Amino acid sequence: MKISVVVPVYNAEKFVSQAVESALQFEEVYEVILVEDKSPDNALQVCRELAAKHDRVKLYQHPDKGNHGAGATRNLGIKMTTGDFIAFLDADDYYLPNRFDAEKELFKNPKVEGVYGALGVHYYTEKAKEQYYNIYKNSLTTVYKKHAPKDVFPGQMNMKGSFGLFSVDALTIRKDSLLKKLETLFKPSLHLHEDTEFLLRLSYYLDLYPGIIDKAVAMRGIHENNRITKVVSSKTKPTASRGILWSEVNSWAQNEETIPENIKTHIKRMHRSFEIANAPKLKKWSMIIKYLIIDYKSIRSGLYNINFRYSLIS
Repeated sequence: MKISVVVPVYNAEKFVSQAVESALQFEEVYEVILVEDKSPDNALQVCRELAAKHDRVKLYQHPDKGNHGAGATRNLGIKMTTGDFIAFLDADDYYLPNRFDAEKELFKNPKVEGVYGALGVHYYTEKAKEQYYNIYKNSLTTVYKKHAPKDVFPGQMNMKGSFGLFSVDALTIRKDSLLKKLETLFKPSLHLHEDTEFLLRLSYYLDLYPGIIDKAVAMRGIHENNRITKVVSSKTKPTASRGILWSEVNSWAQNEETIPENIKTHIKRMHRSFEIANAPKLKKWSMIIKYLIIDYKSIRSGLYNINFRYSLIS
């Protein structure tokens, strides 16, 4: 196996060395692709030192040396890979020694196009734990039991009951399958949840198999400057960013001719639920009535979705 690990780097000078070292522990890791996204801290210099120290570490920036966000940065990283498989790692996260144990066996089967595992949580400081424990706790981000590839997409769409989630940090993909089957990789227009949107589309087009899902294969690092925790801790309404996510998912699904109508309808209802949740109070009921008129079958799911637990999609 030749695995290319793509690491987008932004404001992570304190953590990126640990991330890189955690990837280099594996013989299967052919290269670590660092893409520095105009960090305000000293991350670029740290990346330069890592690239000088390790032959397998390669450093890139956007052509204009500017800041383009996580989606565009991962896309550039994918473009620069030369391995047969692609894995991802955020610069403030790190791999555990079992990260590729399942992949080494599962990818012997050419039908396996991707493998996902479980992601744990590591708090870098007590302050970070105090601030964000109620969000992340010590739980795994994982799919709760093993499913056939055909069930992964509807499962993530909350059509299979209590299904669970997986993260890009715990995902490994065949490069040729990824580039052949996805016309669009990460969407640069999404500034949050671009990884979730990518995983939803990926699970529709590729056959993804469960690897190690009962214990962590990588750790999410939680600190005061996390991109996602900054949004969660701000006055930004969580449903607002998820509304943008589901608007994007709905737009894709309605234009994808191969998606069954029942799934398209479900996605449309999910999108509607966030439209209602984000609407001003005086407009909520008029929107509900509007949607009930458009589709009377949505009466039960629509009323349920008003209180939809958006925490299932992170």
